[in-house]
Formats: sequence, structure tokens, C-alpha cells
Amino acid sequence: MLILGLNGSPNTNGNTVFMLNKALDAATEMGAVTKLIHVAEVVETADKLFCDACTNPCAGVCYQDTPLGELFELIKTADGIIQGSPVYFGTVASPLKLLWDKSRALRKEKALVDVVGAALAVGASRFGGQETTVRALQDIMLVHGMTLVGDGSYLDDAGHQGASAQRPAEGDLQAAKRCQILGRRVAMVALATTSLRQRRKG
Repeated sequence: MLILGLNGSPNTNGNTVFMLNKALDAATEMGAVTKLIHVAEVVETADKLFCDACTNPCAGVCYQDTPLGELFELIKTADGIIQGSPVYFGTVASPLKLLWDKSRALRKEKALVDVVGAALAVGASRFGGQETTVRALQDIMLVHGMTLVGDGSYLDDAGHQGASAQRPAEGDLQAAKRCQILGRRVAMVALATTSLRQRRKG
């Protein structure tokens, strides 16, 4: 069971990474193999930064034989994906938006249908756009046919849309707890829905 953490922050050791590591550590404790990806380092390797829908359906020509192409191949093998983003003007930071704008070929292949997805966000203010950022990430995952979970668990509480923090995330103890619940939930649901993805891969 492979669960990916997609860091949408330009920073590789900041608040978003702290939260993603909390979630991934909890998923690891549930038996998952986890991997953290710094998206900003990868999306810029495509031949063109922005998707201009140069082929329809998408042939992925702009990222063939690039690290971005390799990332998409890895994403296609995932059982779960946890996306994390800082809040930029009430929504998702550009690295993740660039990544998913380039993912039209994956949608054509139905590559992420039944993959379990979750989102987390961190902002400078207590009410600084974290929930709108989480919902934007969830919308992206829904368009790929993914199965979404929030930070709820029968052993804890029903949760909300996902985990949210106010920076510095290390000082937000409640956020760290929600990230852990989120990571466990992704792993549990990914394990329970394994047969759906076997059908996809078969």
C-alpha cells in the first residue's frame, strides 16, 4: 500500500512539510509505504510550465522523459494521496495547481479513480483560507474520480474537511493531531478499498 504526500509549498522544510510528515508517519504506523514529494522541484522540469491544451486528448508531450513524467508514473501506482498546501490568496499554491493542470492524460486514463485522497492546509491566520484551500484540493481530486476522506475517525470524532493549521504549524498541537488522524484514515480506507484499485490496474 503506497501513500504519497504531495508538498505544494515552495519550501521543502516548512509548515506544510511538518503537517504532511505527521500524516505520513501515522499512515506508516498503519502499515503503509509512504513517500513525500516536493512538487515545486518537479513541475518546473516540463518543457512548458503552463498547460495550454496543446493536444486533445492529452498526450503528455510536454513532460515526456522528465522528472514530472516520472512523478505522474509514480502517482499512478498510489493507493492514497495526501496533498498539502500553504494558503495563497485563499486557495492552493501554484506548484500543486501546475501539477494538476498537467494531469489531463491521467484523467483520460482514469488512472486515479478509486485512489483515496485527502488534503491539508496551513495559513498565517487562524481563519486564513485553510478550508477553502482544502476544498480546492478536494475538487481537483473529485474530478479525477478519487475517493475523498476528511480528518474524521470512528475512534476519534467525525472530523471536518481535512487538517488545517495556523503557522507555525509546530506550535499548533491540535493541527498535528488532526494530521495524524487524517493519515490513519487514508491508510484505513485505502486498505479497505484495495479491490477497487486492483480492478483499475487489471
